[in-house]
Amino acid sequence: MIHKFIQVGVACSSDPKPNPIAVDKAVRFAKELARFKNEVVLMTGGGGGLMTIVSKVFYEHGGTVMGFLPLEMEGVNVGHPRWNPYNTIEIYTSMSYQARSVPLVRSSDVLVCLGGDAGTLIEVLIAYLNRKPIICLIGTGYLTDKLPKLLDNEGYLDRRKLTRVIVEEDPTKAALKAYEIGKKTLKQHIKT
Repeated sequence: MIHKFIQVGVACSSDPKPNPIAVDKAVRFAKELARFKNEVVLMTGGGGGLMTIVSKVFYEHGGTVMGFLPLEMEGVNVGHPRWNPYNTIEIYTSMSYQARSVPLVRSSDVLVCLGGDAGTLIEVLIAYLNRKPIICLIGTGYLTDKLPKLLDNEGYLDRRKLTRVIVEEDPTKAALKAYEIGKKTLKQHIKT
């Protein structure tokens, strides 16, 4: 029997001193998602800020964390603000911060925006252009809280209607939706 994990990617701030509201939501998201640790792999941009926080919680609850490290982070050690000791698997992308977002997003069955600024928003846009399911957690205190203002009445970013963006304020619900959508996406990939 072939077994493939649901790959839940997260887009979030790498700020070394993340907004406490966003920290609380990231912790709650990771705890809930960890309920499905036997079916889910959490994927991040490698580390720093909210990425390290969500990785830590998911890892400490028995989950597997895959970090897509940019070239600038290769060799980062203890004490560096972007160091993330919770990456179970590290992918050395040999790409810049922005470029490494492409394989992270494209490898995701669903992308969850946990709050961030321009880099996080870029990852959401990459997901949209690649028709990846997107869940945007709002109420984090970051720029991405304004994302719903860019959506039309049906939840699309533009007239092409490539994929709906699901907006969620509750991190527990966001985790459950990520699991459900990721599972559905995975099943579609296995059938094809």
